[in-house]
Amino acid sequence: MYTQNLNPTGSLTLSALLASLPLLALLIALGVFKWRAHWAGTAALLISLVVAIAVYHMPIGQTLNAGVFGAALSILAVLWITFNAIWIYNLTVRTGHFAVLRRAFAAISDDRRIQAIVIAFSFGALLESLAGGGSPIAICAVMLIAIGFHPLKAATVALVANTAPVAFGGLGNPITIMGQVTELSAGSFGAMAGRQVAILAVFVPFVLVGIVDGWKGVREVWPAALTCGLSFGIAQFAFSNFVNYKLCDIFASLVSALAVILLNRVWKPRPAVVAVPVIAGGAADDPTFTRRVGDPGGDSRKDVVLAFAPYAVVVVLFSLAQVPAIATVLNAPTITFSWPGLSILSQAGKAVSVAYKLNWLSATGTLLFLSGVITALLLGVKPLAALKTYGQTLRQFGWAIVTILLVFALSYVMNLSGQISTLGLWLAGAGVFFAFLSPLVGWFGVAVTGTDAGSNALFGKLQVTAAQQLHASPILFGAANTSGGVMAKMISPQNLAIGTAAVGEVGAEGVLFRRVFGWSALFLLAMCVIVFLQSTPVLGWMRVG
Repeated sequence: MYTQNLNPTGSLTLSALLASLPLLALLIALGVFKWRAHWAGTAALLISLVVAIAVYHMPIGQTLNAGVFGAALSILAVLWITFNAIWIYNLTVRTGHFAVLRRAFAAISDDRRIQAIVIAFSFGALLESLAGGGSPIAICAVMLIAIGFHPLKAATVALVANTAPVAFGGLGNPITIMGQVTELSAGSFGAMAGRQVAILAVFVPFVLVGIVDGWKGVREVWPAALTCGLSFGIAQFAFSNFVNYKLCDIFASLVSALAVILLNRVWKPRPAVVAVPVIAGGAADDPTFTRRVGDPGGDSRKDVVLAFAPYAVVVVLFSLAQVPAIATVLNAPTITFSWPGLSILSQAGKAVSVAYKLNWLSATGTLLFLSGVITALLLGVKPLAALKTYGQTLRQFGWAIVTILLVFALSYVMNLSGQISTLGLWLAGAGVFFAFLSPLVGWFGVAVTGTDAGSNALFGKLQVTAAQQLHASPILFGAANTSGGVMAKMISPQNLAIGTAAVGEVGAEGVLFRRVFGWSALFLLAMCVIVFLQSTPVLGWMRVG
């Protein structure tokens, strides 16, 4: 039995400094030394193991086992989701239907800056709302390459775009988790988060245009950026507060895309920025771009329907999975067990959950796999060819798989040893200023776990406890954990690994980190200010409850 001690040195500041060493090592290795993500993850994991054993006095066996537990969790939580999402994409490339999809998006506008907004932000938000797990980053990055972006710029745009929708990703899973761990109303957390990230959503398209074409691009296409961001933010706020937080990103993504399409009928930027599609190491006859289905004169309605069919299948399957009767059937074979060899008590003497939930049938990745099978049937892909494509998908990720396993191992060593809680406890000592730091806690959580749901599971209770001690709103702080966490999605090593793997730049995670870190920090600062003002009379009228 291991009992966590959140202040093992007797000085909370020193304990927090030591607990932060793995995170600092991870950020420095990626940002300063530009190490590959798997080496940075290895270094951070080793440091976390040393801190857990030498400082927190966690038994060696349990420390190593905690890492294995975390790595095992990542298989269903990230890998199974991402493999199947990219498999669906690769099936569309194999049949030529991805080229049709690219042309359909190009038909919205001949300006790739506007195409980038619709693909990375609106379409990416739809993917995030349904699946999450890095799939929007991977799919949108490759789609951006198809309209003329350099691979690393495509990955940068996809990562930065994957912010505001994340709070409600996976059908609102981060909000649902926050409600479960705090035993407070998930609906209230969703409504409050909608009053935070919806503000951010208005500005994200402007940043995307700036990344694509600089300040000149922002001046030329600001009406499209404003239309996309404002329509998305209003829809996200409205659905999270007055309808259902689980559905808000689905409708917000569709509303924003439709708004841009309608705008494009009455307004077009001049001059338009159009580029010839390129891909690193690719040739002119690359199947991503060439016409392999349809008539040379143009795509038929059938071609376009089949190109969008895989994503329609995803929407339908995930919607059906929410029907109570179907959800019961899918969850019936779920096996939940305590991870063997781990026996941990919190500092308060309560058992720390080490449950492994093997929901193999209801898992997001399984639904995506079924979507892939149906996609193969619809597109006429033979079983052997579909299996071969899956093998190619696995090989595509390479070292990215190792990175994801390492980072989840790091996350659970830090979590179960008490290092994460030490950092949160130290930040909570800031008193009323904690309202400003509250999003930072969520940011740290996502930087380590790679998921907003994981961050809420780690820090949800801490946020509520800090609020109670400070006589502040627990709903505000819990939502701030969610909203602050979304800014770290773009810098988390597993998402960097997914992005580089998708665009064929494995090993460039450090370069990509440097490109997105500034935006992550800027968005985080803005969210810290918003939450702080919401804790004061200035914006206190925005609080829920």
